Amino acid sequence: MTRRSFLFVLGSSRPDGNTELLARAAAEQLPSDVEQTWISLARHPLPDFEDLRHDSDHVRPTEGSAALLLDATLAATDLVIASPLYWYSVSAQTKRYLDHWSGWLRIPGLDFKATLAGRTLWGVTALADDQPVVADPLIGTLNNSAAYMGMSFGGVLLGNGSKPGDVLGDTEALTRAKTFFAGETPTARFLYETRCESR
Repeated sequence: MTRRSFLFVLGSSRPDGNTELLARAAAEQLPSDVEQTWISLARHPLPDFEDLRHDSDHVRPTEGSAALLLDATLAATDLVIASPLYWYSVSAQTKRYLDHWSGWLRIPGLDFKATLAGRTLWGVTALADDQPVVADPLIGTLNNSAAYMGMSFGGVLLGNGSKPGDVLGDTEALTRAKTFFAGETPTARFLYETRCESR
């Protein structure tokens, strides 16, 4: 793929939350010829994931939210996980979406992992804490997911906000949003790999 196509997966339980507002501020900076698809996991809920790894292969979904999200994920060159920080990690809706990746990896002939390899995973989150370090578990989840899939990782755009619209007052986050998607996207590596190299 040469033409970029962004999929924004919104993991908040409410519309127009701080995380979505921050993601849209970053998306406004993308060139007009870059395709954008926005899917809310609250409006398109996935069923609970059933692990069939040791029983049988998964069947490719052909309808409903699972088919919509699978097709959109495969079509994107850039995948943006926009999840608020819930209990120091991604939201339940976002975690369920990532759990479904495990099933999509098992669909015969789909080559889900090979298709996503080389593409870029990004993150956007709003947190109600003045210490960004509390978002490390969320960042680790996304980084390690990208590493396992052989994807590049563009990092996570952090903003501060609790009440609706709070993030619009975070001028530093809005400034970072202007250039976030223009940043470098190195191939993701597991955190333990980078720690071993630093010793």
